This record gives sequence, structure tokens and C-alpha cells, in this order.
Amino acid sequence: MPTTPPTTRRQFLFTTTAALAGASLPAFASPPADGPAPTGPDADHVLSLLVEGNKRFASGAITHPRRSPADFKPLAEGQNPIACIITCSDSRVTPEILFDLGIGDLFIVRIAGNYINGAGASVKGSVEYAVAELGVNLLMVLGHSQCGAIKAAIKHLHDKDALPGAINDLVTSIKPAVLESEHLPGDPLENAIRANVRRGVDRLAHLDPIIAPRVKAGQLKVVGATYGLATGQVQLLK
Repeated sequence: MPTTPPTTRRQFLFTTTAALAGASLPAFASPPADGPAPTGPDADHVLSLLVEGNKRFASGAITHPRRSPADFKPLAEGQNPIACIITCSDSRVTPEILFDLGIGDLFIVRIAGNYINGAGASVKGSVEYAVAELGVNLLMVLGHSQCGAIKAAIKHLHDKDALPGAINDLVTSIKPAVLESEHLPGDPLENAIRANVRRGVDRLAHLDPIIAPRVKAGQLKVVGATYGLATGQVQLLK
């Protein structure tokens, strides 16, 4: 059974980033590999790290933490990510970079269109693994501007044509978000992107038996956000 990395890694992450962000963040130790699932850092503290990291990225003041060869060996023994990001497969959306974090800091689940409803056990099980086995206390569903999967869902919403292969199933799973938002004022694509993220947040927050009880008990937070490809900025959704 793999062992967890030294406790100093997570302590280093929090003390270093706290200094950069101007926040006072506690250190969290990892339990032995044969013990209970690790207890991760507080969700609000982690969210502040992500927000501050994205500000650095968007302003060009990135620090490139934990990306040197010295960081690789400890990570080969195990992982202690501080958050789980469910995002699109789009090559322009790279959470470690846009949040100015390092290798091993984020547990990332990627699927074209970053949808949750209808995504199946592979996506939901991966998120549950991050919570139950890795001790993650923050889940973020991250959409992005100009999402091709959302564009396809809008284009084929009322068409009866079938897209090739499994692409048709993917687009069909996203169409409910388009239907929810098609009567809203503003840009139809941006509205659908936000609606898709909100649907994902709601699905995860009510996903039994692992996630929903922790959310209800205040132990786990699920948030939604969108990433602007042209600006580099992440906007949290209310």
C-alpha cells in the first residue's frame, strides 16, 4: 500500500502560499498510510488559496511552486491534494497553472463540457475518491468561456440529427443546461456555461452516500466557477 508524503509538504504549501496571499493558514498533517483517510484543510482556506493563486496567474505574477525535481520524489510515495477540480478536457484549461499551484496540489477530474449529470460512475466515483480517500474538503466545478461542448449542445438543441459516436451522448447530457438558460437575458453561450456549472454543483452537493452527508454537516464545500480564456480570470458563481 502506498504511503503518504511527508507532512512537511502540506505544511510548506500552506505556509508559503499564506505568505504570498497575506493570509494566516494552518498546517495540516497527514495520517499514516494504514490509518483512517486523511483530513484535509478547511475548504474556505483552500478556496482563498485558489483565488489568490488565480490573481497571481492573471496578473502575470506567477510563482511556479512545487515543480522542481526535488518535489517529484516525495510525490511518488503518495498524494495529499488540497482540492478536487472537476473541469473540462479543453487543453486551454489547466488548473495547476491557472491557480498557480504545483504538482500534487490538486486532484483533477476532466471531462469535455465539465458536466456531472449523466457523466457516469467514472466521474462521480473519482470525485468520491478524492473526498473519502484523500480527505479533500473543497470541490470546484470549473467551466470556461467558449466551451465547444456547450456550443454543440446549443447548436443541436432542437435538431434531430445525431452526432457521431459517443459525442452524441455527451452533447445530449449537456442539453438540459441549455434548456434551463435559453430564456435568460444576455449571451446564450455564457448563460448555458454558468447553468451547466450550477447543475454540476447541485448534483454533487446532493450525491449520496459520500458527498451529500459531508456537505450537510458542513465538512465539505462544493462551489462553481468559470474561467475566462481571454482574461485568465476565474469567477466564482453565487
